Amino acid sequence: QVSLVESGGGLVQPGGSLKLSCVASGRINSAYDVGWYRQVPGKQRELVALITSAGRTNYADAVKGRFTISRDYAKNTLYLQMNSLKPEDTAEYYCTIGSVLWGLGTQVTVSS
Repeated sequence: QVSLVESGGGLVQPGGSLKLSCVASGRINSAYDVGWYRQVPGKQRELVALITSAGRTNYADAVKGRFTISRDYAKNTLYLQMNSLKPEDTAEYYCTIGSVLWGLGTQVTVSS
């Protein structure tokens, strides 16, 4: 069973940047979509960015132009580069493979 571990979260000022990483304990099967979701207390988990099995990237409207998703299959790692962060980006961020396998999350807090 492959497990996912996110890292890279933290406290950052508005306008700052963070890069999240998600390391899989085994090979990431390219047949599945891989992506990042986020969740704040009391709200549903929402899609942030996705790489489809066909290699296309999809982004939530709220993060387009600011966030970039990428993957390194050789390192079994998924990344999320987050620039121009806003307070409304504050959330727990989760990586996923196929929306079936999930990591435990990493907290991102954007505040002055």
